Amino acid sequence: MLQEERHQRIRALLASAELVTTERIAQDLGVSRETVRRDVVALEALGALRRVHGGVQRASALPEPPLQQRARAHLLEKRAIVRAAARLLQPGQTVFIDAGSTVSLLADELASLRGLTVITNSLDVAQKLVADDTAAQCRHTVRLLGGQPRPSTGATYGDATVAAILDQRADWAMLSPVGISVELGASSYELHEAEVARAMSRQANHTVILADHSKLGQSSRVSFCPLERIERLITDARAAKTAGHAALSRAGCPIVLA
Repeated sequence: MLQEERHQRIRALLASAELVTTERIAQDLGVSRETVRRDVVALEALGALRRVHGGVQRASALPEPPLQQRARAHLLEKRAIVRAAARLLQPGQTVFIDAGSTVSLLADELASLRGLTVITNSLDVAQKLVADDTAAQCRHTVRLLGGQPRPSTGATYGDATVAAILDQRADWAMLSPVGISVELGASSYELHEAEVARAMSRQANHTVILADHSKLGQSSRVSFCPLERIERLITDARAAKTAGHAALSRAGCPIVLA
C-alpha cells in the first residue's frame, strides 16, 4: 500500500472516531507499528492529527497549526494552485482574499499583475501587494479590512470585519479552508475565520476554493461554504489519487487540478 493510500485510510479511521489506537491502525492497514509511527508523524506535521498516548487524535479536535508551519507544507503544490487561480482574474475585477498560507502565496502571484481591486483581512496579503508600489504607479487597489487583529494569524476578524465585507461586492472570492468535504463543504476550525470567509463568499459572484490534496475529504468544525456555492475547487495534481477527490467528484464539485 502506497503512503498516500495509508494516509487516507488513517484519516478515514479518524473521521469516525476521535481517538484511534496505534494497534487498530496497524491491523486495519496491515502494516507494522513502525510504519504507522512514520505515517502519523508525517500527518501530525501537516496538522491532520495529534499523537497521544497509545494512538492518535483527530484534527477536528485541534486548532490549525501555526501559519509558519502550514506555510512549509506542500509548498510546490500550493504554488501550482495559486498560479491556476491567478489566471482566472482580469484587470478591473474585484477579488476577496481571506487569510492563510495558500492565499499568502496567491498574493505573490498577483504582485506581477495589474488593475485588480483586492479586498482582504490578511495583513500579509495586503503588505505583499503594496510592498513595491509607489504613489505614481500602483499595481492594484488594495483595501485592508478593519476589525480585531489577531497576531497568531496576521489578520483581522470580528463584527466590524464582517460588516465591512457585507457593504461591498466582488467578482471573486478566493478562499483557503482547513478542509473540504462532501458533508460540510469548505470548513474552518475557528468561528471567526469561518464568518469572514462566509461573508466573502456571500458577497462574491464566484467562489473559488484553494486547497491542496491533504485537505480534500477533511472536515473542520465550522462550515462556511457548501459545495453547491463553490464554482471551482483548485487543487494539485496529487489530489486525483485521493479518496477525497473521488468523493467530491461524485458529489458534483467542479475540480481543477493544477
